[in-house]
Amino acid sequence: MERKYSSKINKIRTFALSLIFIGFLIMYVGIFFRTNIWLMTIFMILGLLSIIASTVVYFWIGMLSTKAIQVICPSCGKPTKMLGRVDMCMYCRESLTLDPELEGKEFDENYNKKKINLSEKG
Repeated sequence: MERKYSSKINKIRTFALSLIFIGFLIMYVGIFFRTNIWLMTIFMILGLLSIIASTVVYFWIGMLSTKAIQVICPSCGKPTKMLGRVDMCMYCRESLTLDPELEGKEFDENYNKKKINLSEKG
């Protein structure tokens, strides 16, 4: 089974976008409880908290993105940002690394974990 990888920045942005939609969905469910003001208020507040959490995540990834290393993808030639030891190109999903020990090895997100033994991965 082939896993679909994407860049870390895009994953976090997708998560933040999903928080917005989840928040709107929670608020929409609250409309069905118009007869019970307390239940409707709880749903509205939970939806609002989800949207606020999305704003915080977007702000965090924006700050993280400014510190990311910008590289030119060798495959598509477009500039992309890289977080960690290994990452994927945001455009063509080419695996990228700046670590000479990982050159030529198969892409694995576990290389970004602090305590990984490179000899185990081949």
